[in-house]
Amino acid sequence: MTLDPSPPQPATGSGGAAAPPYGTAPRDDAARRAELAAFLRSRRERITPEQVGLPRGARRRTPGLRREEVAHLGAVGVTWYTWLEQARDIHVSPQVLDAVARALMLDRAERSHLFALAGAVDPMPGRECTGVTRELRQLLEQLTPFPAAVQNSRFDILAYNRTYGRLLCDLDALPQEDRNCMWLAFTHPEWRASMGDLEGAMRVMAAKFRASMAEHVAEPAWKALVARLTEASPEFREIWAQHEVVRPVSSVKLFRHPRVGALELTATSLWTGPNPGPKLLFYTPVDETSRERLEQLAAEPAALAAV
Repeated sequence: MTLDPSPPQPATGSGGAAAPPYGTAPRDDAARRAELAAFLRSRRERITPEQVGLPRGARRRTPGLRREEVAHLGAVGVTWYTWLEQARDIHVSPQVLDAVARALMLDRAERSHLFALAGAVDPMPGRECTGVTRELRQLLEQLTPFPAAVQNSRFDILAYNRTYGRLLCDLDALPQEDRNCMWLAFTHPEWRASMGDLEGAMRVMAAKFRASMAEHVAEPAWKALVARLTEASPEFREIWAQHEVVRPVSSVKLFRHPRVGALELTATSLWTGPNPGPKLLFYTPVDETSRERLEQLAAEPAALAAV
């Protein structure tokens, strides 16, 4: 069942002509609708069918998802969504915008941008549309005691299992906006103390972030993270100014946990779709000692893990 059982009607004024919603001038309102339409198309085209569990099919020519697929994923009417991408003069409820944001897997900054362009108030401004499926979350738990998480190319931690949540710090205790590996590596004392090669990790992460940002340079969420890190961390400012775009030399990492001791782990990344985007990151032990310590960490009661 969709959120719009009947097609929407354009807003009209007293003479039957389209009336500018929200009290804006017609020209400004048309520009806003055009920007909203372009934004929705760009978000739709970046998502592959495989990322949302849809078959690609042999005859697909549309980059990313089709309009009807976004409507299906968000449980909104195809007419509503099509008219939005056509910059039609229609009023859209926060309920429909929320559904579209979830279907397009928008992050906080993108979601805020969507509601601003639509001239609506977000009823849940802190909501994150991670797009991590139930099946992927189940896989994370099945990998326990191996630490595992789903990250996007901006290093946001979208989901994780209990071992990963205890490996470097107590992730459960952090606000959602701080669950970003870049932010934690440059600012969080416990996370930093747990990394065996902090300086090398910071340089590699910043280089990978810069390489990924080349495709997202104008996007608000990426610019906001860079600005936040620039203000908070002198180390980030120094590294960022060097414009490095290198790749990691080794996938073996050393972690120093305050209770279970040192762990040598091999990092492996699996893309959740055919294109770079959200990835499944997991660590496997290099030796038996590290394996035993991972099992010990995973078995800790929640209260102890938070100490």
